[in-house]
Amino acid sequence: MARIMTTQAADLEARIGARLELAGVAVRRAGRARPGIPDHLLTTDATALVKRDDIDVVIEVIGGIEPARGLILGAFDNGASVVTANKALLAADGAALHAAASRAGVDLYYEAAVAAAIPLVRPPRALAGDKVNRVLGIVNGTTNFILDKMDSTGAGYSEALEEATALGYAEADPTADVEGFDAAAKAAILAGIAFHTRVTAADVFREGITEVTAADIASAKAMGCVVKLLAICERSADGVSVTARVHPAMIPLSHPLASVRGAYNAVFVEADAAGQLMFYGPGAGGAPTASAVLGDLVAVCRNKLAGSTGPGESAYAQLTVNPMDAVVTRYHVSLDVADKAGVLAQVATVFAEHGVSIDTVRQTGREGDASLVVVTHRATDAALSATVAALRSLDHVRGVASIMRVEGE
Repeated sequence: MARIMTTQAADLEARIGARLELAGVAVRRAGRARPGIPDHLLTTDATALVKRDDIDVVIEVIGGIEPARGLILGAFDNGASVVTANKALLAADGAALHAAASRAGVDLYYEAAVAAAIPLVRPPRALAGDKVNRVLGIVNGTTNFILDKMDSTGAGYSEALEEATALGYAEADPTADVEGFDAAAKAAILAGIAFHTRVTAADVFREGITEVTAADIASAKAMGCVVKLLAICERSADGVSVTARVHPAMIPLSHPLASVRGAYNAVFVEADAAGQLMFYGPGAGGAPTASAVLGDLVAVCRNKLAGSTGPGESAYAQLTVNPMDAVVTRYHVSLDVADKAGVLAQVATVFAEHGVSIDTVRQTGREGDASLVVVTHRATDAALSATVAALRSLDHVRGVASIMRVEGE
């Protein structure tokens, strides 16, 4: 990013209307070669750097909660605007950061926090005159790569993760990605902007991909579907509440998200007047992230020259954020059962008793045991959970092999 600022200095000056000067770069370790960045600009004292009187804009790409939060607040206190890519901090404490920026009369921009170069923060703001009803998408490249490999090659989860790590798509510790934390933080940010309501990461139901098996992938194929880790933010039918969730789901091959391959991201925004809008592109990586950060930097600098600030937090709607229990969708439930007469009738009765209607059933037998796959019509998550609990108590149900939601139909 610093190198791009240097190599494209003339273009950036033309776009902003003033020369952009790199005043300093805070690093964790001094002494490492950083081509394109003069040594005199490097410092290990980030706190002193953000408090310098000659700093107009601070770019924060440290990640995590601290020391990032303290540095951002320090920049605000010193009258500097901030451009950040820190989704975890925004999802945890975005309201306080927006309030601090407002008090200081400065900007807080964060396009790079959600899907890197894909413009996902600005478009919902551009729909301020419309009503956004749903945001649905793939917002984590690592998990999409893993699931795509499982689907296209028949690999198991561990094998696909190993390849993702070798290619640099997965971190040495992939927990934030594969357990859905990264996607949940992005979902919280998107839901807050789309629905003008404060949504934090704690409000987002989160389920990762570590339990997705080759059998799940094969079952999805048999239904004409693929498995994707989806971030889904929805307004309720009555318009008074919202839900935000991240979990693996089966989506039909006819859905545009089904064709999103490798480490790419894609997001649908559904609004009353605008209809369906789709945004697609690389969701991670140094160059895409730098593109988004520099876009924000140009906007913030223009605001600075004009003596104004851009849009801050919009949480006027204050809609209720519902728990996962209230979500209504379809489900794919795989059961291991005894291959005996009457078992299917018992299972169907349990579904009916809990108000979950069955769409299709597929049964395969093997030496006294059987696999029973049930796909339901739409039902609440609470009803499905109660159904599964009751199924586990049946004598002839050996186990619930997997539960996966079915979306995009």
